[in-house]
Amino acid sequence: MKSNKNLIQLVESNHSNKTLPQLQVGDTVRLGVSITEGNKERIQATEGVIISKSNCGINLTITIRRVLQGIGIERVYLLHSPKLKSIEILRKSKIRRAKLYYLRTRSGKATRLQQRFN
Repeated sequence: MKSNKNLIQLVESNHSNKTLPQLQVGDTVRLGVSITEGNKERIQATEGVIISKSNCGINLTITIRRVLQGIGIERVYLLHSPKLKSIEILRKSKIRRAKLYYLRTRSGKATRLQQRFN
């Protein structure tokens, strides 16, 4: 079993993105995602609050939520994906939950999170 575990760690270390910032649930982030349209490639910026963070190692994913024109949009991003070009933390929030799924039922000012200053 140890040899299998070492083999998995070796493969994951080759494909992992070493420059990830310390992300936590409740942070407001801006992600730069590479999109190919025809033969052109561009970077599209998406912004939102991290409402969940799941798995570990190379399978680390985050769910980003943002409300645009009254419609809530949630996207799941694989953090070690080569399509993810940049991650910028805009704001950190003071929360006491592991998942912020309760934000789905709230609207307006009720969705604001208390800011954390460190």
